[in-house]
Amino acid sequence: MDYNLPEDSAISIEYDDNDPTVVIPAKTNAFRYFGGVFLLFWLGGWAFGLVAVSSQLLQGKGGLFNVFWLCGWTVAGFLAAFSAYRIFRPPVPERLRLLRGSIGYDSGIPPLKDFNRGNMDYWGSLFARRRRADIDRRELQTLRLRETDSGNRLTIDIGGERVEIAAQATEIDREWLAGMLARRYHLKQVLPGNADS
Repeated sequence: MDYNLPEDSAISIEYDDNDPTVVIPAKTNAFRYFGGVFLLFWLGGWAFGLVAVSSQLLQGKGGLFNVFWLCGWTVAGFLAAFSAYRIFRPPVPERLRLLRGSIGYDSGIPPLKDFNRGNMDYWGSLFARRRRADIDRRELQTLRLRETDSGNRLTIDIGGERVEIAAQATEIDREWLAGMLARRYHLKQVLPGNADS
């Protein structure tokens, strides 16, 4: 099968035991490291505050407010440390291993999204889980390229959950991937405008 990628595509194809694997790298932004450096400095100040209030409480000088403050301060510190870890942790690319009648799917680990007020995507990306699944022939029939107001989305239903594939890829790369998977696995309903789409 022909795996000619679109021009300037970030997607790559790897071959392992005659089974091609589509590798979709995560988009990274070097600006996120500034937030990580800020969090590291903030954690230094956090440690001083934690030690100061803890020592007051151990000496019996702190009141109920200091206990309450210390609990909140501790939770904030753990969230900041985990955020710094996620910022500096390198992303893991998404992979689709194209087997004979199925796909071995690995969602990888995308980078931490930028924090915006009211943006729940940040909190979801902070605790992002890596998902691995074997997508069988029946589940492959649910593969769809969906047109939305913000661009196209390539989705598939795995179990009872709709999973977005190649979310980090460009629209052109998602269209190429949808067409290539439709041809390889003889799927008629993948692209918009086809029956049952």
